[in-house]
Amino acid sequence: MNPGRDQWTIGRAVLPLGVLLCLVLGATLLSVRLWPTATGPSRYVRIGAVPVGRPPVPAVPPIRSGPDAATGSYGSYGEDCGRNEQGHRNADNMVISPGNVGGAHHVHDYVGNLSTDALSTDASLVAAGTTCVGGDRSTYFWPVLRRTDRSPAPDTNEGEHGNTGEILTAESVTVEYVGNAWSQVVPMPRFLRLLEGDPTAATDGGADGHAEWGCSGHPGRTTDRYPLCPPGSLLTRSFDFPSCWDGRSTDAPGHRAQAVFPAASGACPHDTFPIPRLRVTAGYRPPPGEEFALDAFPEQQHSPATDHALFVDVMTDRQMEAVVACLNQGRTCGDGR
Repeated sequence: MNPGRDQWTIGRAVLPLGVLLCLVLGATLLSVRLWPTATGPSRYVRIGAVPVGRPPVPAVPPIRSGPDAATGSYGSYGEDCGRNEQGHRNADNMVISPGNVGGAHHVHDYVGNLSTDALSTDASLVAAGTTCVGGDRSTYFWPVLRRTDRSPAPDTNEGEHGNTGEILTAESVTVEYVGNAWSQVVPMPRFLRLLEGDPTAATDGGADGHAEWGCSGHPGRTTDRYPLCPPGSLLTRSFDFPSCWDGRSTDAPGHRAQAVFPAASGACPHDTFPIPRLRVTAGYRPPPGEEFALDAFPEQQHSPATDHALFVDVMTDRQMEAVVACLNQGRTCGDGR
């Protein structure tokens, strides 16, 4: 027996096995980080453990005066568009997949325009009804949130593409436009399309991900994970849309270049124009424990980081002018105000 040779032989056999185990372990850890299960502990966080002061992403500019600002603060214009009591839902996306029925591969909730689906056009949106009490026919939509410990309603398209569970109807939805702290705003062009957030954030690095989850009664605590809220608190999802328009387009390839986000100061990039900044917040009565998850593309595995929303402006010129005047005068106004 040659101990040295035998030890070398054993070592040579063990080394590839060790490398293989490391590769398998590394791939497993990577898959857990990118595609954890919908009920994995990394997906959820108690709201009390979320640090205070995490800025929304993108950061909302502070109230300050700029060279063109009229008042040194910006106004707000609120709309009452309901909370989708009508159950207007489908797996379409007229912005990203126009004409492709079921092209979203997950179900969307809608408020505002009552007709929105894959086949919608500018003309069909103008002709439709709306849930907004002031007559705004714009469409506002985002993926549904589901209670995963209950079955979906029968005879619906719910549950497609691995998205299963009872769809939760929001307890509240707020639609608000705010001004620009640095400058006067100009009207949005009619039929402007806006995308907020990144539906593929779990697999593409998340550079465009702006998920903002929280709990009512806990200001300053926002997270890109599913928050676990205490009794009496609503689980919230907030969507802050881009508000610096290129001055030309109502849409663009990728659906982002036509409007971008301002700097932290509130100033818009060169050759863009500040428009009313849309913020939508949906609040839900949270299910017990970790029994809820977001609809998403199958490969995104219900990641909370993929939360997103879309918008098509269908306001009349007169309605948009009222919004702009309110914001530039630093007033608080809107439906019923």
